[in-house]
Amino acid sequence: MVLHLMSNASGLDSTRQFQARVDAIHSLGAALPFVEWTFIFLPLIFHAVDGVVIASGAMPNTGDDPYKANIRYTLQRVTAWIALVFIFAHVFHMHGWIKPWAAEMGGARFQHLFATTSAAQALQASLLVQLFYVVGILSCVYHLANGLWTMGITWGIWTTPAAQRRADYVCLAFGILLAAVGLGAFTGLVTVNTAESLKTENQINEVKIELGEVNPEEVEHERETLLADDQAASDGEGEAGEPAEPEADEAAEDTAAALLPQDALTDEASSSGG
Repeated sequence: MVLHLMSNASGLDSTRQFQARVDAIHSLGAALPFVEWTFIFLPLIFHAVDGVVIASGAMPNTGDDPYKANIRYTLQRVTAWIALVFIFAHVFHMHGWIKPWAAEMGGARFQHLFATTSAAQALQASLLVQLFYVVGILSCVYHLANGLWTMGITWGIWTTPAAQRRADYVCLAFGILLAAVGLGAFTGLVTVNTAESLKTENQINEVKIELGEVNPEEVEHERETLLADDQAASDGEGEAGEPAEPEADEAAEDTAAALLPQDALTDEASSSGG
């Protein structure tokens, strides 16, 4: 989770920096699914199953003893359930568990050749999505930071009251720092100008095609998917009966223009001139 949030936070630097991080991950090629399932998904599933068993037997007693340790115990269990739902929903939303089916259900929104734009479009879809991500990120951060403190006691790393107090400060600082990184990554994607990020990604992909690093058909497929997702989001706002803001209309037009291949734009300009 730490590496994931730090990688996403690179988007605060620039679209090119974030795309470079994503490209480095996807350079694993056919080995990527093996790495993801071995080091990410299977450990998460194991922790989730084990956590459900533990949380199901939890006996919060904050009503009788509203002390800090009991409150933290309860929050650890509550954030476990929130994190469980959030992580599985996040993977579905961005990557999809079974991609063809997930895409039809509104998932698998992330396109690795258009990393910034696709992630931003997914997060900018609605205020509800953004609220869900904020709660999910903070819950995951608390669960990890407080879990590290509890782990230290269980494993006998800090057992005395003085050692536990020192560990308290360390874990608190770690949690605050990680929350800042996570919310920074989130804010960067929510506020990014997708039309500008698309222009940068198109330039990057043109160079990749020239160097033979990517297949032109793959680039075009992801570009068409982005355009379809952007159009679906616009249609959804219209069906909700909310008038579109002029700035939003202009941004959507800029995004659509950036998504179109250059020759299509040239043909459109010629038709308009004729």
